[in-house]
Amino acid sequence: MISSTISSITDAAAPASIPLLPSPCMLCNKLFQFFFFLHYTWKAETIIVSCDSEVVSLSNRRRESIKLVSGFSGCDASVLLDDTSSSLGEKSAFQNLGSLRGFEVIDSVKSKVEDVCPGVVSCADLLAVVARDASVAVGGPTWTVKLGRRDSMSASQSLLAESNLPRATDDLDDLISLFGSKGLSSKEMVALSGSHTIGQAQCITFRQRIYNETNIDAGFASTRRRRCSFTDGDSNVAPLDLVTPNSFDNNYYKNLIQKKGLLKTDQVLFNGGSTDNFVTEYSKDRSAFYRDFALAMIKMGDIDPLTGSSGQIRRNCRVTN
Repeated sequence: MISSTISSITDAAAPASIPLLPSPCMLCNKLFQFFFFLHYTWKAETIIVSCDSEVVSLSNRRRESIKLVSGFSGCDASVLLDDTSSSLGEKSAFQNLGSLRGFEVIDSVKSKVEDVCPGVVSCADLLAVVARDASVAVGGPTWTVKLGRRDSMSASQSLLAESNLPRATDDLDDLISLFGSKGLSSKEMVALSGSHTIGQAQCITFRQRIYNETNIDAGFASTRRRRCSFTDGDSNVAPLDLVTPNSFDNNYYKNLIQKKGLLKTDQVLFNGGSTDNFVTEYSKDRSAFYRDFALAMIKMGDIDPLTGSSGQIRRNCRVTN
């Protein structure tokens, strides 16, 4: 079973208590705590993650990407597997292509943990912890990360990623059905969508919205068309939150009320449907958003984890053992 054992951290600058991985090796438990006692220095454009004196700088877009790769299809780190000659993984799924970043952060931390405690800490657990701390680093909520997951031994572009991840063209009913299939309510879906308070999206994902949809602020659409023409600029990016794109806050929901959601899948959350009241609540109450986001992240972390003797603990998160 996944454990939620907590160790208290006395440093006031730390984002939260760091869970410990249950293990017969107490030394490895303590070293696991050390390696995940990540010291954060918040700056306008970068977050410095310190791990055993080695620092890694992350752009704002990569912070968002780390949160996204925490695993909607199942918390087994299948998304970290590279493509092989015989199998296409989740990284190259069309919903992820060009968007998921930050894999080198997991590689760096995993390498150091393996040096000291080989075969103890899974890539799935590393990913869950880094996702939580990426939220904290940009002013977002913290939550208890349950640990004890194991890693999948395969990944599938079509079966796991493309069939389980939202599409840019999905309407509200599609999203409710998709999240519901994973045991997540429509309110939890709206709370998790608030992760779009940071990060950017590619032109190809919002072109149809800014040129063809009517439930959009005219000035906002005009601004976004400047770097996303009707015929080219597919990879050009725009911030998901035009007000505070580098801070985790509730402006995302305020944007939706003003019809300034960048993606169709954002704006459908506030478009005269059943989720309007949740958007309104979170736009007025940041604390409620933070609370519900954290609870939803914990719940999402329990989606189909591999435990016990299932799967494996990868030595390298990009490939199976």
